[in-house]
Amino acid sequence: MDVQAITKYARMSHQKVREITREIQGLPVGRALDVLRFTPRKSARIVLKTLRSAVANAENNANLAADTLVVKEAVVGAGPTFKRWKASARGMAAPRLRRTAHVKIVVAPVEGRVASAAPKAAVKPAPETKPAEPPKGEQK
Repeated sequence: MDVQAITKYARMSHQKVREITREIQGLPVGRALDVLRFTPRKSARIVLKTLRSAVANAENNANLAADTLVVKEAVVGAGPTFKRWKASARGMAAPRLRRTAHVKIVVAPVEGRVASAAPKAAVKPAPETKPAEPPKGEQK
C-alpha cells in the first residue's frame, strides 16, 4: 500500500529541489532521512519535512512500521511563479521571478519484509513416496 505526502507552494525553485529528490529515490526511509539530515541545503530541509510527513501518514493511517518503508517515488513539480519588481539603474525596474515548487513523496513497504510479517498459511506435509527403483540394467 502506497502512502504519500505533498508539500505545495514551497518557496524554492523546482530545479533546486529536484537535485535533492534524485538522491533519495529508492532508498530505505532511514537512509533517506540520514542523507537529508546531513545535506546542507534549504531544499533538503523542505524534502525532509515532506518525507517525515509521509512516514507519519504511513504509521498512523496505514499501520505500517517505519523501518519497513522505502521511498518509492519523489517528484517535484513547478508551482506558480510570483512576479515581483525591483528598482534598477536610471529609473527602470527589473523583474524578479520568485519560483515555487510542489513536492510529492510516496513511500511503500518493502515486499520481502511485509511477506515475512504476515501470518504463514498452514503447510500440508508432502505425501509419502516409495523409494525410487534402480534401473533394470543395474540390478544386483
